[in-house]
Amino acid sequence: MKYKIFVSGVQKEFKSERLALRDYIHGDPLLGQFFEVFLFELQPANDRRADDLYLEEVRASDIYIGLFGDQYGPEDSNGRSPTHREFLLATEIGEIRFIYLKGQDELKRHPKMLDLIRSAGEQLIRRRFDTQPELFAAVYASLVNHLVSNGKIVTGPFDASACRNASVDDLSSEKIKWFLLKARAARKYALSETTPAIDVLEHLNLLDGGKPSHAAILLFGNNPQRFMISSEVKCMNFHTLEKRKPIPSYQIYKGTLFDLVDQAVDFVMSKLNRSVGTRAKGPQAPVDYDIPEEVVAEGIVNAIAHRDYTSNASVEVQVFPDRMEIWNPGTIHPPLTLAKLLLPHASQPNNPLIAEPLFLAKYIEKAGSGTFDMVKRCKKAGMREPEFKVDGGFFILTVWRKRDKKQSKWQPESQPESSTSTVLVQYESLENRILSMLKMNALPVSLLSKQLGQKRVSGQLKIVLRKLITDTLIEFTIPDKPNSRLQKYRITKKGTDFLKKLEKKG
Repeated sequence: MKYKIFVSGVQKEFKSERLALRDYIHGDPLLGQFFEVFLFELQPANDRRADDLYLEEVRASDIYIGLFGDQYGPEDSNGRSPTHREFLLATEIGEIRFIYLKGQDELKRHPKMLDLIRSAGEQLIRRRFDTQPELFAAVYASLVNHLVSNGKIVTGPFDASACRNASVDDLSSEKIKWFLLKARAARKYALSETTPAIDVLEHLNLLDGGKPSHAAILLFGNNPQRFMISSEVKCMNFHTLEKRKPIPSYQIYKGTLFDLVDQAVDFVMSKLNRSVGTRAKGPQAPVDYDIPEEVVAEGIVNAIAHRDYTSNASVEVQVFPDRMEIWNPGTIHPPLTLAKLLLPHASQPNNPLIAEPLFLAKYIEKAGSGTFDMVKRCKKAGMREPEFKVDGGFFILTVWRKRDKKQSKWQPESQPESSTSTVLVQYESLENRILSMLKMNALPVSLLSKQLGQKRVSGQLKIVLRKLITDTLIEFTIPDKPNSRLQKYRITKKGTDFLKKLEKKG
């Protein structure tokens, strides 16, 4: 027997949220087993008065969910709106109540809605939200806690349950502060960077009985792999069309989920072919890769956000001469299908408490549209449509690299032992200018950017520097601490030989 949920809220203001919440709960593989949602607007017309019907449904429900916002709603002869009457009845009969408050601007709220919010706040803990993903994450946490407290499930879902042997001391305050700065800039997140870490964790529903959840450790831990070794990401680059040993380039990345996404994307981009355009439309020549960086990032972040973290396997990112494959431990759950991934679909994250901070930091751009956007970007770039499949406990994404029209067959972007003359063909003016600047002295990235006439360090400059390091034309002055504030770049002997050959050619 399922728990019946009554979702209350001004219909005009919350129509989209109510419908989306109903679809989310019914579509979630865990919540869908235990809950069904009643929405008044979806009921067939009958000759009964509306207010009688929805109050009767409140009485028949097990859980009341109240969505409170700016509007109060139409008032009856006693000056009360349907939302207010529903809340009062749920309180009177002792029903389980969860209140979710939309927005931060109290001045925009109707005076009677403010009174209702204050009344509810004296009795219950209210959760705030601004977006649908924030609402989903908050409702998910509340309903899972309800199931645990009633013994319906022994432990909560992996991302919501406490991480064994972990404490708040195992979290990094610096990483939480970085997240707050990122989320405020990207999504206008409500909490400031000075918010105490424990308050941030509570706001994101990342505590379980006062202890950090698995999601908290994965997102903000000092050493997440100490607790979940398989959360690492393995990146491989092959010069052949099949997996063969020895692997030419093999990296295992560790760190928070944010770190894993950044490192894995950097690895793939450093292995792809690229072409440099002209400066006809601006001071900087555009760089085009044979897989767009947005597609690479979307595929990797989806794998990291939605994988099955109870599996002993890790996410694997494999780069071949003709394609990129991302192997993600896990599967897809109904009502999603492989075919629906190619179309816009409702967001159904396997780990909603992990997906929410990734969304707030803009690592996930738009809930429910990631795979569809990936398909569109590939088509726009003239590439084959990505392929999705489930095999052997893995969800596998294949993205085909853009093929050079002059090539009769797929060619690797580099050989294990590339000569300086081969590298010479690959570099254009921006790379040459950087090498020339480093010929006399080692320089930090900020000074390189300034000498190139850039107002700030551009993404293109970072990509070029990574490529130059990968091809060993330049190197770090502090190789053991690549993110040091004292870090500089210097030219290598191979880079010096490259410049000499370039000067002779000129």
